Amino acid sequence: LAAQLSLSLAECPGTSSAQAGRAAACQGCPNQGLCAAGAAGPDPAEAAELRARLRAVRHTVLVLSGKGGVGKSTFSALLAHGLAADETKQVALLDIDICGPSIPKMMGLEGEQVHQSGSGWSPVYVEENLGVMSVGFLLSSPDDAVIWRGPKKNGLIKQFLRDVDWGEVDYLIVDTPPGTSDEHLSIVQYLSATHIDGAVIVTTPQEVSLQDVRKEINFCRKVKLPIIGVVENMSGFVCPKCKNESQIFPPTTGGAEKMCQNLNVPLLGKVPLDPQIGKSCDRGQSFLAETPESPATLSYRNIIQRIQEYCEQHHLQEEKIM
Repeated sequence: LAAQLSLSLAECPGTSSAQAGRAAACQGCPNQGLCAAGAAGPDPAEAAELRARLRAVRHTVLVLSGKGGVGKSTFSALLAHGLAADETKQVALLDIDICGPSIPKMMGLEGEQVHQSGSGWSPVYVEENLGVMSVGFLLSSPDDAVIWRGPKKNGLIKQFLRDVDWGEVDYLIVDTPPGTSDEHLSIVQYLSATHIDGAVIVTTPQEVSLQDVRKEINFCRKVKLPIIGVVENMSGFVCPKCKNESQIFPPTTGGAEKMCQNLNVPLLGKVPLDPQIGKSCDRGQSFLAETPESPATLSYRNIIQRIQEYCEQHHLQEEKIM
């Protein structure tokens, strides 16, 4: 049984494949019928609704991680802050980490609630050009547990995409939970009705994290989600007093750099550990604005610039195809 399960997981053709639901590896999968019927994604009416709502979104970037605790939500929050530093850009941050919504805390929006208008749900705004949506705004207390099965999670993700009045948006950043399960399949399938520029994958240097990131990269390739690149977070720590650098998470197998070389994936950059990052997030402030000259901020700015350049190039390529 274990061998059969291993074979099925390894050879899943992906939901967008012509063999979806029909391959030998699909036998016994609970979604086999949906995939075989071509119903794994949104139906045509849903796709039309999503296209209409997201027509004014210029770029969409998913932030993924194979493992929890690698700083994915922190990266999503700082990516949004960094992009919104350009006041001419409109930025939206969508938190689909249904069971662990930390974005409201990191963005200084705890206790805020979603308001509804004739045009749909209104995002909660950090600045005039930075709006946020999260299940955290729908809870009566930050300590409330969200105990939902997959279909209810998927329904909320669809609702966030279809019913939130994002308006004209230059960048939609989607913060996802760890792993490669329901939420990830849902967001990719629903956004397939529009477009996704790609995914940024966050890891830490140690092999136990890289193992799960390799799975995330494989997931992206199977669902035909472009990979913008990998960010190595918590990459060394420089003592502010003695200036010696310590590897808190030793890269025993070469870290993200070696993995990216092996898998032919871009390494966007390495972000060093800085205790101020955690302090800023706990206060709901932008670390980039509070410590503009720190090595971590400089690394973040370089990574954000590379993401912007990728998105612009991707947009030009799409225009040529059209």
